[in-house]
Amino acid sequence: MGIGAFGRHHAAKYALMDEVELVGVADPCVKARRAAIANHGVQVFAEWRELLGAVDVVSVCSPAMTHAAIVRAFLNSGAHVLVEKPIATRLSEADQLVALAKATGRVLTVGHQERFVFARTGLLDYVDAPLSVECWRQGEWTGRGSDVSVVLDLMIHDLDLVHRLVPGTVSEIEATGLRVKSRHMDEVEALLEFENGTEVRLSASRIANHRRRGMRAIYMDGVIEIDFIARTVRNTTRRHLNPLVLDDPLGESLAAFVNAARGTAEPIVRPEEARLALATALRIEDNCLPMALPRATGTYARA
Repeated sequence: MGIGAFGRHHAAKYALMDEVELVGVADPCVKARRAAIANHGVQVFAEWRELLGAVDVVSVCSPAMTHAAIVRAFLNSGAHVLVEKPIATRLSEADQLVALAKATGRVLTVGHQERFVFARTGLLDYVDAPLSVECWRQGEWTGRGSDVSVVLDLMIHDLDLVHRLVPGTVSEIEATGLRVKSRHMDEVEALLEFENGTEVRLSASRIANHRRRGMRAIYMDGVIEIDFIARTVRNTTRRHLNPLVLDDPLGESLAAFVNAARGTAEPIVRPEEARLALATALRIEDNCLPMALPRATGTYARA
């Protein structure tokens, strides 16, 4: 559902899978539907409801504000669902979807693909929490995801990873944000303090001049820093970590989803985990104050 920037990649991966038939794609955009016919030779639909009851699995890649309604309809129709992040835009919607997946016995998972990349390093195998974490995720303006803030668009990826590294709940949140290109916050900096004392700083921007994506975790015995773009890992701790491998995280996540739908594997990202990331993201939005101008770092350019 949705054959834009992300959906077209989902369709291409499904088309290559053994024992999987790409039945069709739905998108209200005529140009997108024509591209889907040219690239995949499948049926296309302007209205996603036409596929209810006609598919076993579905990827929901539509704008974030539409996720809850589409996911709910397909779960009720008997389909297994992978929805791109965020799982929903309201916590009440996420709770309903988690409960509905349990009630229907259908698989519901969320497209936090970087979890696959992160897990391969082996860092998630260690249970001790870091003393502090810093995450940065910045890129140029594309217009994608602008129906929600940069917190739900980009920062939520890092929130999912942080919640895998740090146990417990977030006790304090401070945040500042800036609107430049959309009616939502396009750049946000947040400071989180967990009940166990771990401090987390997050920076997300979709109006930066350059792409930067990384994470730094400080432990009692050293520092682990990951550059997701350069694909490097710097590790001064005693923990053994594997190299950062970015072969095909989307392909792996879709294959894992299909296997979970077949009952041969467990979903890598459970809906409860996506709900937790959403809850923290919404708290950041609620606590976000206007960012002071002018910015000293000069990471953005006004339209």
